[in-house]
Amino acid sequence: MSDGTTHQTPARRPGGRNARVRTQILTATAELVARDGIAGFRYEDVAEFAGVHKTSVYRNWPDREELVAEALLHYAEDLASVADTGDIHRDLVDFLLALAGGLETPFGRALEQAIQPARQRSTVQAVARILDQRVAAMRGRVDAAVDRGELPPVDSSFLGEMISGPVHLIVNRGMRRFTRTDAERIVGVVLAGIRAMAPQT
Repeated sequence: MSDGTTHQTPARRPGGRNARVRTQILTATAELVARDGIAGFRYEDVAEFAGVHKTSVYRNWPDREELVAEALLHYAEDLASVADTGDIHRDLVDFLLALAGGLETPFGRALEQAIQPARQRSTVQAVARILDQRVAAMRGRVDAAVDRGELPPVDSSFLGEMISGPVHLIVNRGMRRFTRTDAERIVGVVLAGIRAMAPQT
């Protein structure tokens, strides 16, 4: 028998517990991939590491490769962003410093090593998607610089490879820290070369 009181079901908070669980799973996956490699992790390990039930992992990511891809993309988000302050030299220097900062952490080093075999075997599309994300961010920033006359027309993918390659080289050698001076020199040389090669009008 009703007591006349109206009972309301509490509204679900958007992005509440499920968002937290997803973040825990993504973080656990990225750390396990860094530790064991892409081919070596299991759903059971992810669930245990994340502190969730295995069914939560399967329910959110029934496809194993999608889980790996999203976890790596989640980790790489900050490494793919390029600011637009109106100063292309400064923005690229800051981009290289952020990239080096991520790679120089123990987690970044381990993850960098873990994804190398995947690039060779092409078993997981995560690496390609991360690279696509970086290329898109770089293209947008470079295109804006070209439109504003900061740079002559240039292949943004080529520019990105030219400036980021030395960062990976220095960091992976592990003999010294990557510094702002390094970033300034790399960006300065690359941009000077691009401007020098531009057709004279």
